[in-house]
Amino acid sequence: MLFAALLLLSSLHNVVAERQDADLMSFVTLPEVRALKWDVHYYDRARVAPGYWFVAPYGQISPEIPTKKYQQYQVGPYIYDDNGMLIWAGSPTWENQNVFDFRPVHNVGTDDETPISMIVNWEIDGSSKGKGVMMNKHYHVANEVNVLNDLHDFNMHEFNILPGGKTAVACTYRSLEINLEDFGRPEEVSWIVSGGFVELDMETSEILVQWESADNIPLHESNMFHAWDAPMGYPGWDYVHINAVDKNEAGDYIISLRFTNTIYGISGDDGRVMWRLGGVENDFDMDFTFSKQHDVKFVSSNGTHHVISMLNNASDERGNDENISSALFIEVDTVSMTAHVINRVNRPDSALTRLRGSVSTLPNGNIFAGWSEFGYQSEHAPDGEVLMTARFASDRYSTYRAYKGDFIGRPTTPLDVVASVYGTSDEDITTIIYVSWNGATDVVAYNFYAQAYDRGEGVKIGYANKTDFETMYIVDGYMDWITAEALDVNGKVMGTSRVTRSDVPENWKAVGFLGESGPSPDDPSIIASVNKGSDPSDKAVTDTDTDNGSGDSMDGMDGMDKGDSPGSDATSHSNSSYADAKEVAKAVYRAYEVIRGVGGFLIFLLASCSVGGALYGIWRMLQRRKMRSYEHVPSEEGIPVEEIHLRSRQPE
Repeated sequence: MLFAALLLLSSLHNVVAERQDADLMSFVTLPEVRALKWDVHYYDRARVAPGYWFVAPYGQISPEIPTKKYQQYQVGPYIYDDNGMLIWAGSPTWENQNVFDFRPVHNVGTDDETPISMIVNWEIDGSSKGKGVMMNKHYHVANEVNVLNDLHDFNMHEFNILPGGKTAVACTYRSLEINLEDFGRPEEVSWIVSGGFVELDMETSEILVQWESADNIPLHESNMFHAWDAPMGYPGWDYVHINAVDKNEAGDYIISLRFTNTIYGISGDDGRVMWRLGGVENDFDMDFTFSKQHDVKFVSSNGTHHVISMLNNASDERGNDENISSALFIEVDTVSMTAHVINRVNRPDSALTRLRGSVSTLPNGNIFAGWSEFGYQSEHAPDGEVLMTARFASDRYSTYRAYKGDFIGRPTTPLDVVASVYGTSDEDITTIIYVSWNGATDVVAYNFYAQAYDRGEGVKIGYANKTDFETMYIVDGYMDWITAEALDVNGKVMGTSRVTRSDVPENWKAVGFLGESGPSPDDPSIIASVNKGSDPSDKAVTDTDTDNGSGDSMDGMDGMDKGDSPGSDATSHSNSSYADAKEVAKAVYRAYEVIRGVGGFLIFLLASCSVGGALYGIWRMLQRRKMRSYEHVPSEEGIPVEEIHLRSRQPE
């Protein structure tokens, strides 16, 4: 009855929670986190690449005023598995700051040590300009790359760590004042925002390469500002809007300038523009169009022949140039100066991504696209067939880019455990345990242990498969001190929680407890031995591998043979043994409480006795040493022996 009531209570709680936060997850073990839920649809699960999703949801691009921040952690870096199950909530690490370009860095490290990188946004109160960050598999910061002193912030568009992990490229935005000679108005000046990029040393943040559009891209290439536009004051026209940069093995760069509809090849030797793909100054013979593009990257490059990927937004806030956004893979020949599409993957819902977005190729050849708004993303077979689509259940959040990839997470923090005790009488007390381990990627199960007191011996009380970020386990009895172990697929212990004491009602009467006073904690070794039906000295109960994460012991029938009915002697014997065990456990606990209650006095008494005993022992030892060191001697001058003082026998 109690278990049914608990399930009903849990269901009602979930219904209320669903109505209040239908698009957010809630956790007992991480009450401060509200991770976004997903709507996931698979069309051919067998062909989907393995890996985790890396997204960084945000509510607005600019950071919020600290006093207006919603304190529950929602925005920031998050890792999910391909079912939409949370793996890591990184929002608490960065205190709800916006994070962009969150990804696994597969060109650095090894298969067992793939770092993750991100851009941590600037703070509106000026306390931080933001930074590029690389973290290791333990979620510890390995590198922080800072912004140039004369820039407003570490730009949100790109933090691209190059192969080997020694350097990274990033976008820059800098306000400059120039004359409008290119617009035929040399007598006028205007402020512009020069879009550029830098290559930075990952250890020192030293600038190794710096490039500016103001020195290389004339105003007339912009599709945003024109010869007839009036000059602008500070900060100026954002006339090119750089949003991506990459580097090939030859040492040359490609950049994406959204407001020129152009991809530029930049020489690594002298920074000159080697070629333009698209836009008003296009250098190639090409049979396709693209515009407002994002996330331009080298797929392959030998210096003269390149395969380039991009998200063709084909639209922005002002309108659209095509009717659907797409991921494009383009072969560029800089010898014959030709370019053609070798693969086009249209957005699955035939809609437009007017802002942001990303595209990448997975190790098995699949294509993963992030369409940004509401976290919409899709995975495709190499021929473009849709294998999966997913989006945030919320329409309040987006992610600038989305990535998928293999990753091993090994947090150094202990498991999070919360346990609570429920019941209306001594006979139906139940302990409910919740466990999670934020950031651990390959936990498959948990062992649960209880202790009779805080420093007692741990007794295994159960086992449960991990089926979600947070796992619940239910066990009969009042388990006072709880720990949990995380297990991998081979049963190896990956991590352990701290010893946690179960929560209990402050007033048992108020929650319907029928006894004269509240229940006493059980000795888990006694309860476990009865539940297993074996000798009490065997303290490990039978593992319970159940789909709902609750132990067999909760139905009160663990001691039954399979052929017994609820009214059989076996059941009566089991119930009787369980009741007897509860009484013994209660007596043990009361004795323990008495000992704890007078513990200070006992400790003092024991210490006093120990000190007194030690002093007495020292005195006796000295006495024995005296008896060995002194001897009677013959009487002198007729004095009786008993009146002669003992004297030390001198060494010979």
